[in-house]
Amino acid sequence: MPTSRNTAPRGDRHRSTAFTGLSVRQFSKLVGIVRGRGAEQTGAGRRWGLSLDDRVLLVAVYYRTNLTLRQVALLFDVSKSAAGRVVDHLGPYLALSPTKRKHNPDTVLIVDGTLVPTHDRSVSASSKNYRYSTNLQVVIDASTRLTVAVGKPLPGNRNDCRAYTESSVDQHCTGAHVMADSGYQGITGVVMPYRKPGDGSELPPWKEELNTVHKRVRARVEHALAHMKSWNILRNCRRKRDGVWHAARGVALMRNLTMTH
Repeated sequence: MPTSRNTAPRGDRHRSTAFTGLSVRQFSKLVGIVRGRGAEQTGAGRRWGLSLDDRVLLVAVYYRTNLTLRQVALLFDVSKSAAGRVVDHLGPYLALSPTKRKHNPDTVLIVDGTLVPTHDRSVSASSKNYRYSTNLQVVIDASTRLTVAVGKPLPGNRNDCRAYTESSVDQHCTGAHVMADSGYQGITGVVMPYRKPGDGSELPPWKEELNTVHKRVRARVEHALAHMKSWNILRNCRRKRDGVWHAARGVALMRNLTMTH
């Protein structure tokens, strides 16, 4: 399996990217973040059979490949239940921490929703992709393209307009300009493209030009969602309850690392 040291052989570095989506250096940064959040503290319970590096690697591999826990357990020579405990324990520590401060007035954020097929029926619903899915709201910074926040998963039959507020991502956009597609009609403060008049007439040229610019900028969030779904757990998530949210935010954190380190 990959090692977290920067001096790893070239073959190990290649496998690190293939199994986790992260380079050796990026993975080392991830381990440092998890350690800094206190994940290494075991308390009075039983000590872990795997080192913290290996436990973080197990979760990263699980999110990237979406192998079953039984398959991941075989890779790390542990039991299926032990692998499940590692994922349950480290999931919150690997999750992206959304910003809670007010943004600079010049900050431009982009929000969009995506459907994530999910096995847990308590957080999913039959939706337009003909599968039981959750509506996952994702906010990125238009300038850096980094993920700013991931909303709480909602049933996939919720439209983006409702999901924006019910998932709480709106609370992480305070003070910034927010761009979105036309599915967010009715939300104050969200910039959307101009819609054609109800009488069927064409938009004036200046509105068409603004729509073109809006579409070009908003495409960045679509690229971000496509990048996040290269971690296969977001293509068919088997996690239950908050595990779905932890997995989505964990992927967001790892994606940010690939873009900054």
